[in-house]
Amino acid sequence: MKIVIPDDYPPVISGTKHLEELKRLGEVVVYNTRPESEEELVERIKDADVVVNIRAYCKFPERVLEKARSLKLISIFGAGTDNVDLEAASKLGIAVTNTPGTSTEAVAEHALTLMLAVARRIPQIDRSVREGRWVRGLVTQLYGKTLGIIGTGAIGSHLAKLGKGIGMNVIAWTFHPSAEKEKALGIKYVPLDYLLKESDVISIHLRLTEDTKGLIGEREFSLMKKTAILINTARAGIVDKEALIDALKNGKIAGAGLDVFHEEPIDPNDPILKLDNVVLTPHSAGQTREALEKGLSMLVENVKNYLLGKPTNLVNKPV
Repeated sequence: MKIVIPDDYPPVISGTKHLEELKRLGEVVVYNTRPESEEELVERIKDADVVVNIRAYCKFPERVLEKARSLKLISIFGAGTDNVDLEAASKLGIAVTNTPGTSTEAVAEHALTLMLAVARRIPQIDRSVREGRWVRGLVTQLYGKTLGIIGTGAIGSHLAKLGKGIGMNVIAWTFHPSAEKEKALGIKYVPLDYLLKESDVISIHLRLTEDTKGLIGEREFSLMKKTAILINTARAGIVDKEALIDALKNGKIAGAGLDVFHEEPIDPNDPILKLDNVVLTPHSAGQTREALEKGLSMLVENVKNYLLGKPTNLVNKPV
């Protein structure tokens, strides 16, 4: 059994007990550099029985999967599966598993942190003080403001609790609203356009699918308050990039906090890096010790259970 980790960069599983557990299941090959091309990724996984996917920048379209003729399982670290062509994997008999719910609290806390950092201009003020300036301008208070959450899965639901905890009014939109969840969280489900118009902070917590790609574009930004803050810790593709930059540059919204980008790592020439009204983090919302430990444990467990013929956290239906 050959297990290949083609993308442990920066290292997450290397040097952990979880890697040692994988080594007890078969021959393990770990690559600690990012594959520079699709061809290099294919070369790394072409004779693998199991691929353990750590980073979402590794893409597995049908043309890649077809060349991995021994591949039986892709075990993904994280909940997102948009980097794998699930339909093609199913057709080729390749099982795909993920690790849902392992970074719920970490990502929700990060979203809250970005909200506060943008509203209070923490990076800009910190830089100003370090440069010897003592500028005490007004910042934005979130208490009493409206938080609009787009997507109320585990992370969105936890953020709702955190938002209410600092005194925010919470409204939400989702594809599948639930009266039970609405009551349990003390929130109100509303139409998406209403949420965009009424929210002071808008936080995105959806998977990237054909239905959500480009969900927030020029029209949606035109509905938002000029004082609104957009937070995205989900997937960059849910927001139209050009529309976002236009909204930030031309004062259509006040600011944004982003943990995800259309190109990762971000291009050093990306125009968003030149904007002063954004707070940026490198897709690190789930990088806490607790979340990593829980996620890596589930990752290895998924491989073990698959090999035992009892797959867990399966996200497709392999033929």
